[in-house]
Amino acid sequence: TWGLRSSMAAAAAARNFVSAGRKIVCVGRNYREHAKELGNAVPTEPLLFLKPPSAYITQGAAITVPKTCTDLHHEVELGVVIGKAGSAITQADAMDHVAGYVLALDMTARNIQDEAKKNRHPWSVAKGYDTFCPVSDFVDKSK
Repeated sequence: TWGLRSSMAAAAAARNFVSAGRKIVCVGRNYREHAKELGNAVPTEPLLFLKPPSAYITQGAAITVPKTCTDLHHEVELGVVIGKAGSAITQADAMDHVAGYVLALDMTARNIQDEAKKNRHPWSVAKGYDTFCPVSDFVDKSK
């Protein structure tokens, strides 16, 4: 029964990822046309960046736009909710770690990101404001 309780707890945590989640890992420049549209090179390896959990808001909650943001952009993303911990996971085992999916908005303070890129600084601040990752309800991968 421990295994059943453990898997039930993992499923509950996955459904409550907004409050239980510890990090948001994002992939940048994965859409070739959008990267080209912004004048960015398309990377040969995944370009990862993080958003803090405080960026999460649930469907219908208000997005707070910082006063320093004069050019707010968004991209619709498929969010993959990881429900099982792991490290150095093989491609063959990856889906064993996926609990489900959400629709997400990747909000970007584009003026702040452009300035950071110009100075060769990371653009975490432009993407990591509170409320900059609105998400839909959780959809279990079995659905």
